[in-house]
Amino acid sequence: MFDTSWLKVFTFFVVWAVIWLPIAIVISRFLDWQPGKILTPQQKLILLGSLYLLSPIVFLWKIESERFSFASLGFSFQPNLLVSMLSGLALSLISLIIIFVLESIFDLVSWHWERSKQLFSLILPILALSLFISVIEEVIFRGYIFNTFVEDYPCWFAATISSLIFASLHLIWERKETLPQIPGLWLMGMILVGARLIDDGNISLAIGLHGGWIWGLTCIDSAGLLSYKQQHSWLTGINRQPLAGIAGISCLIITGLALWLVYGYGGVV
Repeated sequence: MFDTSWLKVFTFFVVWAVIWLPIAIVISRFLDWQPGKILTPQQKLILLGSLYLLSPIVFLWKIESERFSFASLGFSFQPNLLVSMLSGLALSLISLIIIFVLESIFDLVSWHWERSKQLFSLILPILALSLFISVIEEVIFRGYIFNTFVEDYPCWFAATISSLIFASLHLIWERKETLPQIPGLWLMGMILVGARLIDDGNISLAIGLHGGWIWGLTCIDSAGLLSYKQQHSWLTGINRQPLAGIAGISCLIITGLALWLVYGYGGVV
């Protein structure tokens, strides 16, 4: 029999989906998009933005009904919040640099430096968007969902199941492209849970890590700085998706090892 934690998480997503669905239908018609068609980055951004802008409404309902606070979810304005966030941002960017340098050494990618001028107009808007997305997702998955499961289950199970939910929900957008990324997305979720645990239960380090990965990859993709020499490669990623290849998994492992070496063991919230 499922404990109450499953019901709480289920109702959270059902209420969120019910509120968002009418808006999503209107936006989809405006964008001339139908389920089954591949989303362009712009279409996905608009749909994702509309979904995430509604999340505070659902959280206000949960705060009232379950009597928790954002501080209990690891999102509190402590003095070291900015330091932890910047540390996570730096660490994620360093891990990306290491992987891309290795891919360049082994001649797996081509760089188009002539397009680098386009980055100047993209860096700050993409950074703001990346941090917005990472804040919402960390509060939900490493905050609320992890906390809810850890009330009824051991920490390792709460981390595993919250990361699995995090990975599986990415299938909503593009199932064919996302399916090979599920193991990588799950590992990413586990790394981010670990980041929260070693940061004394605060999710600011996880926000920085998550935001840095989104920022770095989105900047490169939006400016067209890089192209893969093989589209379907188990090294660089199937369908050019980093988390569907050894390179992306290695990036996560490097980050996890760095967290282990720098911070050591973390406690359980």
